[in-house]
Parts: sequence; C-alpha cells; structure tokens
Amino acid sequence: MVYLTLFICFLASLSLTPLVKQIAIKIGATDEPNNRKVHKVKMPRLGGLAIYLAFILGMLILRPESSYTLPIIIGSFIMVMTGILDDIFTLSARVKLVAQIISAIVIVVGGIQVEFINLPFNGVLYLHWFSIPLTILWIIGITNAINLIDGLDGLAAGVSTIVLLTIAGLAIAQGQIFVFMVSAILIGSTLGFLPYNFNPAKIFMGDTGAYFLGYIISILSLLGFKNVTLFSLVVPVVILAVPISDTLFAIIRRVVNRKPLSAPDKSHLHHCLLRFGFSHRETVLLIYGMSALFALAAIVLSLSTLWGSFLIITFVMFIIELVVELVGLVNVNYKPMLKFYKRLVGSSKAK
Repeated sequence: MVYLTLFICFLASLSLTPLVKQIAIKIGATDEPNNRKVHKVKMPRLGGLAIYLAFILGMLILRPESSYTLPIIIGSFIMVMTGILDDIFTLSARVKLVAQIISAIVIVVGGIQVEFINLPFNGVLYLHWFSIPLTILWIIGITNAINLIDGLDGLAAGVSTIVLLTIAGLAIAQGQIFVFMVSAILIGSTLGFLPYNFNPAKIFMGDTGAYFLGYIISILSLLGFKNVTLFSLVVPVVILAVPISDTLFAIIRRVVNRKPLSAPDKSHLHHCLLRFGFSHRETVLLIYGMSALFALAAIVLSLSTLWGSFLIITFVMFIIELVVELVGLVNVNYKPMLKFYKRLVGSSKAK
C-alpha cells in the first residue's frame, strides 16, 4: 500500500503542477530575474504547493498512525502558508523567522525532540531543557538550508529526494514504519514535481516548496534518529551534508567578509561550480552526486563500529573541506589544506 500511495502522490503532483503554474502566473507569484539569480526570464514560483497538496493526499490515503501526525500536519500548514505569502508578497526575514519558530514549537509541543544521547561505553547525556532550543534550532536550520540550495533548476527537489530516499531506507531497516511511510509519501510528491522543475525549468518550487521540504526533512531526521548513540546522531548531519555545509560556509563567508548574515550573494556552492566552468545541468548533477556520496557514507556510518565511525566522519570532513577550497566557497584565497599540501610536496622535492 505504501508503494501504491507513493505512485499516487507522484501522479497527483505531476497533474497538479501545471495547474499551480497557471495560478502562480495569474496571482503574480513570479520570480523576477536579477544579477544574483541564474534565470534570465520571469518564472512562476509556488510549485511547492503541488508537492504539499500531493503530500496531504498521501497522508489521507495511508493515514499513518502516530501521535506525531497532527503536529506535522499543523506545523507544515503554517510553513506552507508562510511560503505562499512570501512567494506572492515577499515577506520580511523577521516575519518568516517568527513563522518558522512557531512551526518548530508545534513540533516540540507534539513531543518530537531529542531528549538524551547514548554515549560510547554505556554513557548517557541527558539534554534536559536544552533539548527544546536544540530541536527548534535544528528545524529552523534545516528548513533554511534547503531553501538556500534552491538556486538552480531541480537542485533542491533532487537533493531532497536523495535525502528522503536515504532516510526512508534507514528507517525501514530500523523498523521506523511511520518515518518510512511519511518519507515515501514525500518522495512521490517531490518526484512528480521534478519533471517540471529540472533544467530548463517551467516552474520553481519557491519558498513554499523549499520551506515545506526542509521542514518535513528536519522532522523525519529527528524521528528517525531519536535518542540514539553519539555517532548515530551524526547520521542525519551526514545525510544533509550538502545543504548544511553550504549554509555553514555561507555564514563563515559573510563573517569573514564582514557582511550581514541575511545579505544575499552569488557564492553558494552552485554559483561557485558555475563559475568553475560547469554548465547548469552539470552543476546540478554534480551536486546530486555529492549528495548521493554523503548518503552512502551515512548508511555505512549507521552500520559502523566506534572506530569505523571516526574514519567515516574524518573522510566526510576531508571531502567537504576539499570541495570548499577547490571551488572557493569561502573566498578564492581560502585554501589552507591545499597550501599545506603544496608546501609538503615542495619540501619533499627540495630534498
């Protein structure tokens, strides 16, 4: 029944997207080109509404039994309404943040939060009151991370699908049926939108889609790895390594360049890869590949021993740092690891 529902959600999203496109154009929910954006013509956004409606249809069909279902529905509705208003009227950053905090609080009140972490060697770290701000921060952070990578045709939808496939696979392996069912519904809904969103895109998902996908992914990653071991807690971070690292280095870049954290720029990962010489499609596919690599690392990490986890985490951090330095994600002069390697090779040749 789950796979049939996934297919129904796919068809629903595929059918609804053209209708949503017409509505977006009619009400003026369009994205105007500017010097920071890649597209050159006015594009309808609001495509995330089709994903959301297909998702709701899937939830009505499957009716996954859990105390978390209602909080997820309420919180996602608030997030989607925020995205719709932003896609039409362009809300201020403060208003959007308040809406995100309210949506996150709905989830916390609904009982979704990381209360403790099982440490190596049978230790337990109780988070107590810190679990609430940590959960809220995680939801807001992942929501905005997915929004930040939504800069090229099909990028956020494709990366989100890879993340959801990984979460669904790990969930079914661990017996997390609710997480698996919700992930499957969202996979079908997102895949149905992707044919209209992949380059050359006919419609953007807008903040409606990016906020909704980021919000649900943040919750599923919490539920799928709730109250787990220290290194298993890193699993959702590794799965989401592409959007998290892009967001983290965007913050670092703005601090280094003494710019406001909310200041937009053209130095995100996809911008850097485009400047590196890759085409639009090549850039998207390359980031898909990175996401798939990190997804594989997360799967191996979930099955690893303590020392194996150390090695995998070190490998992931090495790959991220290498990509950051090669493409100039902080700035063109930030290359500490590559400079160290050149000095090391130079000193070896001198001998």
